[in-house]
Amino acid sequence: MKPPPPLGVNYLESAHHRRSVAACLVQGVYILERDRQVKREGPHALAPPWWEFFHFRLLRHLVDDADSSIFGVIYEFNPPASHHNHSLDGSPRYVIAFRGTLNKPDSLSRDLELDLHLLQNGLHRTSRFEIAMQAVRNMVAAVGDSNVWLAGHSLGSAMAMLAGKTMAKTGIFLESFLFNPPFFSAPIERIKDKRLKHGIRIAGSVITAGLTLAMKGKHQRNNAEDPFATLSAWAPCLFVNPGDHIGSEYIGYFEHRKKMEEIGAGGIERLATQNSIAGLLMNAMGKESEPLHLIPSASLTINQTPSQDFKQAHGIHQWWAPDLNLQSKVYKYRQLLS
Repeated sequence: MKPPPPLGVNYLESAHHRRSVAACLVQGVYILERDRQVKREGPHALAPPWWEFFHFRLLRHLVDDADSSIFGVIYEFNPPASHHNHSLDGSPRYVIAFRGTLNKPDSLSRDLELDLHLLQNGLHRTSRFEIAMQAVRNMVAAVGDSNVWLAGHSLGSAMAMLAGKTMAKTGIFLESFLFNPPFFSAPIERIKDKRLKHGIRIAGSVITAGLTLAMKGKHQRNNAEDPFATLSAWAPCLFVNPGDHIGSEYIGYFEHRKKMEEIGAGGIERLATQNSIAGLLMNAMGKESEPLHLIPSASLTINQTPSQDFKQAHGIHQWWAPDLNLQSKVYKYRQLLS
């Protein structure tokens, strides 16, 4: 598979091209690690066209300290000298991209270990994330937050999301492109009956909000700052496919919040949307567990183009296709005013 053809230097002013290029840069990380495992080097390497076609150069590998696999790359935008007088508004100077799980022998075991940590809301405690987070902090400190993009796919999008959330808590909001981000939940979105689906979501919100008040204490809750309010100005770009059961719950997660506000139950949903039942139970057992996948705001893009199977629905390859049937909507978190 080859990347799309190269574009003019102002291509990143288009939302379609920004999405496509971010996806190709993530694909470059996948291919780079495959090159490493089979020792494809120099003119035989397959990875470089995935960034060189778009005037990027590889600045640095991010290497896992446990298995020496390449899990991320820092790219630098390096347009041709003939284009230096053109406006580069909307173009990143640097992109930090993370791959997801790679089904190859030298990296699969470690990737699956990271997937397990993700399921347990423990990704922040892994050495891979510490390496990624330090790289993000260093780049932002060196070049400024407006010059840095984050991008990732699947497990890599979870890494990018956690890095973005961590920076957002300090008031730094990085533009982020998160492809097929994992949302571990019962597959409610796959239910065809809309009334049943809505009813299940309402019941889930009531239970989650009730557990939140019971376990954290109403007095404590009323006097604590709303953590989502701090993050609400950060609206990462999420790209999901209804046929991808790993990430499709983001569709219902944001739409349900809107419906709860419409029926006057926004207060309940503001509690429920920040917590998961699994996370609350883990907290009750003494295990700190902040749900990684829950975020207050997002620009959500849904690929409505029919997928042949799960592999296609979850794949990174769909996101640079030119004729996608996309539905996009921005969701902004509304804080409950006392």
